Amino acid sequence: MKVAHILERDSSFWHVAGSVTVCVLIVSTGVLDAVTTELGHSHYAEKPVSALPHILSMPFNSLINLGYVFLGIYWLMQDERTIGKHDRTGCYLKNVFSWMAIMYGPVQWMRICTQTHWSAVLDQWFTLPIFAWAFTWCNAILRNWNKQLFLLIECLSISSYFLSIFHPQGFELALAIHILGAVVSGVVLQSRYGDPSSKKNLILALIFCLGFVGLKLLDHWLARWFLFQRLTGHFWSKVCDILQFHYAFCFLVHLDRHRRFKRKG
Repeated sequence: MKVAHILERDSSFWHVAGSVTVCVLIVSTGVLDAVTTELGHSHYAEKPVSALPHILSMPFNSLINLGYVFLGIYWLMQDERTIGKHDRTGCYLKNVFSWMAIMYGPVQWMRICTQTHWSAVLDQWFTLPIFAWAFTWCNAILRNWNKQLFLLIECLSISSYFLSIFHPQGFELALAIHILGAVVSGVVLQSRYGDPSSKKNLILALIFCLGFVGLKLLDHWLARWFLFQRLTGHFWSKVCDILQFHYAFCFLVHLDRHRRFKRKG
């Protein structure tokens, strides 16, 4: 009932769903078919289990994607306790981030179970606006950006994926820029308005961001050890990604009160 109420009164779902729909339609035209992606189970250290249904062929790398959905639902429910009953901008910022998490989980699962080029492109593409939204939220607190500027930044973020058409590492370049922008904005926000609680959340988000990138890159190398042969580096990378998402929420929700104080002033 709570989620249905949010759908009725808030534009955040429709903005995220609309962006997802546009991306899916663009991918379906074939314009991104030349983008370089990694396909096939050989790119994962977790061995497929033939006895399981295809949707669970790599059970741990598949099921971990439910974590994004649960995380998004959890934060979607936090309006009055964390943001404030009448703060529509704060709720919008948080709810967009929540819907991004909810929709990102199934996209990653689809890539794991289908290993199709289109699902791989969508998995890569949706990563960019998530980091861009962290950057946007930080700057909404720092500079009182409005909703139109929020959407402009997201459009630029989505458009940046087309770098991958022109260079095999175009996605990696766009992702690096997005991560750097989010990190720098977070550090600036902490230096201006932060306290010990927000500092702890920022440090944890940065640690898990490093874990997200590093463990994924070391997936096959770590599989030499028994500990990482079933619960692989890729699996733990997704655990770190979910935790970096969570602590980014904690950091931004905690400091969002400064945007409200500036508005009242």
